[in-house]
Amino acid sequence: MIDLIAALIPVLAPVIASAAVGYVWARSRHPFDLGFVTRLVTYVGSPCLVFSTLTKFHVPAGEIIGQAGLAMLSVFACGLVGGLALYATGRAVRPLLPTVMLPNAGNLGLPIAYFAFGDEGLALALPFSAAMTLLQFTVGVSCASGHSRWTEILKTPTIYAILLAIAFAAGGIDTPRWLGNATELLGGVTLPLMLIALGVSLASLRIANLGRALWLAALRLGLGLAAGYGVVWLADIPQPAAAILILQSAMPPAVFNYLFAARYGGPVEEVAGAVVVGTVISLLTLPVLLAILMA
Repeated sequence: MIDLIAALIPVLAPVIASAAVGYVWARSRHPFDLGFVTRLVTYVGSPCLVFSTLTKFHVPAGEIIGQAGLAMLSVFACGLVGGLALYATGRAVRPLLPTVMLPNAGNLGLPIAYFAFGDEGLALALPFSAAMTLLQFTVGVSCASGHSRWTEILKTPTIYAILLAIAFAAGGIDTPRWLGNATELLGGVTLPLMLIALGVSLASLRIANLGRALWLAALRLGLGLAAGYGVVWLADIPQPAAAILILQSAMPPAVFNYLFAARYGGPVEEVAGAVVVGTVISLLTLPVLLAILMA
């Protein structure tokens, strides 16, 4: 038990500490431009991190595409079952579907994958996170707004970063040193900014109805975990890719779900409650899940 705790502390402590910095910063009423930081991470940090990591560790093109495809399969399974559960309980399916479907694979999933499984874990987690970014700005925005937003794919730089990394891998092209150094430097801001932004976001969210928040959060976490294990079993995925897929699938609702609900006049209080409760539950249960996945 002591060995297990000693192994988990280096994984969870940096994540919790970084998010706590953001939370305390926001509660202390210091200015923090969440919109600017989100855009900086989305349009600069994340694409650079994706490209630099995938090319630095020479992740094969087939593995990048495969991980992204399996991520899509896991999430769409959550969407199908989650949508049926929302409909069966009389809740509004369209505006709440992203909350039970799309996990926080970026702000929370990437740092945990990195600290738990190192550089290899980060390289395997990035295609999943990129797939979630794609779905967040297409399915997520479409559900929140009530209108099709598939052209948003063209405005998602992370997709181009993955395609460029795939092209380099498929063509056996060595990354120019200047490009590798530049993208690694810019990508280095991504994980800490994601965690600090998560803490700032949590400080501003409120739980209006604890019962509904618990139900939505439990649905997201339960479906994500089940879908992750299901896809791993069906596709017979080897380790550590299997552990990364399960970990990313089991993340709580993404903060973007709240941001889009607020932007398009959705059920803000329900989504905010699910994000807060889901994140707290996830941080409490992650030691158990990590102990299983890292065994």
